[in-house]
Amino acid sequence: MFALLLELWQDVSKPAFLWQLLALVVCLLLAWVLARYGRRHELTQINETHGAWRAFGAGSLRRLFFPLLALLFVVVARLGFKFWHVGPVSLLDVAIPLMTSMALVRVVIYLLRYAFSPSGWLVSSERFVATTIWLGLALHLSGLAEPLIEVLEQVTLHVGKQKLDLWTLLNGLVTVITTVVVALWLAGLIERRLLASATLDSNLRVVLGRLVKALLSVVALLLSLSLVGIDITALSVFSGALAVGLGLGLQKIASNYVSGFILLLDRSIRIGNVIAIDAQTSGVVSQITVRYTVVSTQAGIEVIIPNEYLVSNIIRNESYSDSRIRLNVSLQVAYGTDLERAMQLMVDAAVGQPRVLDDPAPQALLTLFAESGINLDLVFWINDPQVGSGSVRSAINLAIWRSFKEHGIEIPFPQREVRLVGGVPNVSAEDVCPADKARETDQR
Repeated sequence: MFALLLELWQDVSKPAFLWQLLALVVCLLLAWVLARYGRRHELTQINETHGAWRAFGAGSLRRLFFPLLALLFVVVARLGFKFWHVGPVSLLDVAIPLMTSMALVRVVIYLLRYAFSPSGWLVSSERFVATTIWLGLALHLSGLAEPLIEVLEQVTLHVGKQKLDLWTLLNGLVTVITTVVVALWLAGLIERRLLASATLDSNLRVVLGRLVKALLSVVALLLSLSLVGIDITALSVFSGALAVGLGLGLQKIASNYVSGFILLLDRSIRIGNVIAIDAQTSGVVSQITVRYTVVSTQAGIEVIIPNEYLVSNIIRNESYSDSRIRLNVSLQVAYGTDLERAMQLMVDAAVGQPRVLDDPAPQALLTLFAESGINLDLVFWINDPQVGSGSVRSAINLAIWRSFKEHGIEIPFPQREVRLVGGVPNVSAEDVCPADKARETDQR
């Protein structure tokens, strides 16, 4: 690195250095223009007209366009300088590893963003990844990488019968993280592809995505440990301890995970179903994970229910095999009412609502000759229970109220009459109780 910097310093005073600087500026400017044009036109069309695989390729190329094009142009310029013997190429020699490291940084950060959802720790990890790559490049160019590795190899520690050094641990950590990140990226790519498929059931897509992510993570972890040199058979003790832990203290968690896979596989509850847990909790299933299920209620509250509860208890699924549900509106009319006319007005009020289905058609039923009037029920069907039933009930009640008021149909309310048989009895002063006398005295 010092020799390269010394050569670069010596070339600054030469006229050929200006040609290197001009060539580098032209390469960077040309790469920037082409990358900007590609982002705006060609790659946008690729994303819109092709599937998720092409979209991923276009997304990665968008970030690699500038460093790769700049690297290509700088290499071509360096070859041209050497072919025509224009002068030294020390500045271009420095630019080549810088462009390579920039491309590597963008690839790693893109994989992190694609594998994980955006969060605060991801922003800090992006800075850490960029800093690590640039630091490794600086150590490589300066020639300090090999002495540093030798120093780290001298720091040793014993783990059982195995001897490890600090360089092996760091190398293994980087290998494990890289392998797991690549596995999570592949799992996310496959999961997005499955979720975008219209031929598979929604629950099947979810469970396949979860299984792919779990299997790839386990395979990546075992593969990375093998690459580092750690014997996988040593994990048998850990697996035995994990089994004991599941049997003693983690049985509820394990039960929720098993129940989650049961729900996803038997499809008894699907995303979008309207279910009722109890008399107070009902709503639409918005998310099913391997540990819990999220139900969004009409009040805007999201209820998180462990999967074990859904498997071991009675759950009312209002849209299991058919999304249509039956609703009813009950009211009472006076005994002198034309019942056929009142029932027809009720049916007309339901037919006038766009959410009410024509098949089965709304129907009015006489249910009871009650004490104050005649009870009537209006039965109708809707096929979108996830939107809620309160609004359609209110609209139908309001329409019935207006129709009854227009046609003079009375909706009775409870009334009581008190009749005194034999007239009002005469009450003498002796019949008044002492408490009433004392109250009358106080009032005076």
